[in-house]
Amino acid sequence: MRLIEDIQSVFDRDPAARNTFEIITCYSGVQAMLFYRLTHRLWLLKLKWLARFISMLSRWLTGIEIHPGATIGRRFFIDHGMGVVIGETAEIGDDVTLYHGVTLGGTTWQKGKRHPTLGNNVVIGAGAKILGPITLGENVRVGSNSVVVKSIEADKTVVGVPGRVLKDKNVKSDHFDSYAVGSDADDPTVKAINSILQHLHDVDSQLHKVSKELNLKESKNSSVNDLEIESK
Repeated sequence: MRLIEDIQSVFDRDPAARNTFEIITCYSGVQAMLFYRLTHRLWLLKLKWLARFISMLSRWLTGIEIHPGATIGRRFFIDHGMGVVIGETAEIGDDVTLYHGVTLGGTTWQKGKRHPTLGNNVVIGAGAKILGPITLGENVRVGSNSVVVKSIEADKTVVGVPGRVLKDKNVKSDHFDSYAVGSDADDPTVKAINSILQHLHDVDSQLHKVSKELNLKESKNSSVNDLEIESK
């Protein structure tokens, strides 16, 4: 049953989860998915107004907006949840995780496919925006507050505005990375800043060394002058 899988996915990905009753009554992501499963069935039965109305009630109660027309796979987990928006033509694979403030949005007013497609095991960090009819391959990680407007190959990590793929940063481990980015993220911007800071540190060290040698030299010259004066 999908509900059992959704609840188990919370236990697997949230260490704060203690029991099933707590998850059903206190986790807005699970509650939003219960509403979505109902509204999606109504949408497929062509009861679209009723589906949209119940979806609106769900948004009021959970703070999560999932269009009934979206397609969502198994074991989908929304952590914290507030502010998540999933558009009508979005397609989400299995074992996907979204954090609060994530938007799967469109970039056009034209009808048809206009929202993202997420492969299996994708993790989207808090506040990230995935926009347009793009595809994120399996195991993609999107860092918090990133904005992604281009398709991303499988097993990549994306950060920044606009989103950029971290060089040689593939997802190689099976463990769950909270908020989508591990501590070893090889961000080129961070590397450039660190390189500048290191250069400034080296320059400062050299200036300190030169200043010390000049002070020592002046001290020696002063001592020599004093001796010459005394000898006279």
